[in-house]
Amino acid sequence: MAHGKETPRQKMIGMMYLVLTAMLALNVSKEAVEAFKKVDEGLTKTVANYIRKNSGTYMEFDRAAAENPAKAGPYRDKAFELKERADEVFNYIHDLKVEIIKTAEGDDAEAIVNGKIDIHKVQKIDENNVPSEILIGADQNGKANNLKALLIEYREFLLETIGGRNVTAEESINNSLYTEDPKNLEGAVERWENANFQALPLVAVITILSKFQVDVRNAETEVLNFLYGQIDAASFKFNKLEPTVITNSNYIMSGNEYEAKVFIAATDTTKAPKTMVGNYRKVDLPGGGVTYEMVGDYTTLPLDESGRAIYRARASSVGDKKWGGLIVMTAPDGTDVAYPFESAYTVAFPNVVVSPTAMNVLYKGVDNPIDISVPGVGSDKISVRMTNGTIKRGKYKNFPGEYVVDPGEINKDAQIIVSAEVNGKRMDFPPYSFRVRRIPDPVAKFGGLNTGAIAKETAMAAPGIVAVLENFEFDLRYDINSYKMIYYDKGFAVPLETNGPALTAQMKTAVAQLRRGQEFYFMDIKATGPDKITRDLPPIGLTIR
Repeated sequence: MAHGKETPRQKMIGMMYLVLTAMLALNVSKEAVEAFKKVDEGLTKTVANYIRKNSGTYMEFDRAAAENPAKAGPYRDKAFELKERADEVFNYIHDLKVEIIKTAEGDDAEAIVNGKIDIHKVQKIDENNVPSEILIGADQNGKANNLKALLIEYREFLLETIGGRNVTAEESINNSLYTEDPKNLEGAVERWENANFQALPLVAVITILSKFQVDVRNAETEVLNFLYGQIDAASFKFNKLEPTVITNSNYIMSGNEYEAKVFIAATDTTKAPKTMVGNYRKVDLPGGGVTYEMVGDYTTLPLDESGRAIYRARASSVGDKKWGGLIVMTAPDGTDVAYPFESAYTVAFPNVVVSPTAMNVLYKGVDNPIDISVPGVGSDKISVRMTNGTIKRGKYKNFPGEYVVDPGEINKDAQIIVSAEVNGKRMDFPPYSFRVRRIPDPVAKFGGLNTGAIAKETAMAAPGIVAVLENFEFDLRYDINSYKMIYYDKGFAVPLETNGPALTAQMKTAVAQLRRGQEFYFMDIKATGPDKITRDLPPIGLTIR
């Protein structure tokens, strides 16, 4: 089954066909085919991951279209047309799997409950007549012909949607949805339908159909991400423009300095905005819409090394202080767009200050640094206690916090209560409440990736699986306890298991033998964090490129 542009899937199917045919000729026991169940289970999890990720992206299309119907609406419509086409092909394949199992085991097959398939409950795993009867047919008129036609229509729809604007995505779609008739070992051209399904055991056919479902969802993801990127292709290179003011504190003491950083969130750092403080007015544009312009005297703020404007004002008197102005950004078409902002701060006499230095919640299982101070009062005259946890003096790594908090029960508020000796008298301050949360789950990665294509040299150099806690303020370590690796050897899925993060010698050998386009998976990944809770991490699915 070789041809000029043989895809990884065709290679896998070709080898699977030859090996299984030989196994059936030798009357190999059913247990030898059980491995396909594990592969199908892994593919089912991969499909679930694609569906979950795509669902989130479809929600983003709805949000973007609601915020800007003119710009995002057309892409939202294309996205949901894509969803309809992908669901059509995906559901057709699912119906084929149900039909094959019910034909082989009856309408009351235990493997099918409420339309869902439990591969581990399939009984006639080595049945090889029913799949061929349904998919190939006595006169080569089986339903595999319809499947091929659907895949071709789906592929052409995806390529037409992209329209030559993303070569990488188009190449991926052509490879994953390849339907050309391959050549067999004798060099003769063989029908795609026969090459994939002829005389294969039931469990092998179900697994191959699951692989097609993965391909359908993978291609859907490629085009979905492309469409979402087109929303802002001719606009600012971020989803939302929002004037943002970050202050060192909104409540300061008389004689101290107030400082605020003013910037556009998610801005392009190569085009620094212009920030002006003073009075401004709204101006109606002739063609509709509005803009803003400064009036009277105003101040242009200096920028720091990160391109953010810095506003400073001396707190010379107590009371509420309001300020604002305009942030001006240059759009990709060269026009200036002004965004108004307003902020305020309060100058007051000394009071207590309690602020989390690395988070806005307290996390169970780690030391949480907290700054507690009363301006004008020495730290030796401050007393601190808390509810739902313990607090003690001490620094945490590189955080400047003077206190370390060990919170108690999760999902229950904790309060920090401060009192201080002020002018010889004990003063109690209102308590500060914090939420107690569990440390989030990490992401398992191999060679820095958890999905997609990986270079062969990167895969060979990777020592094993690591758990990465992304977008979290603490530098915490998760230990990998165990996992499974599944790869294909002569068409068979070979499962390997290990304890700990490192690859076994067998796993390293398997990675070294993988060829371009071959897929491999890491599943049943378990990790333990500093809170001693063992987490089940999502699987990793990679392709050698």
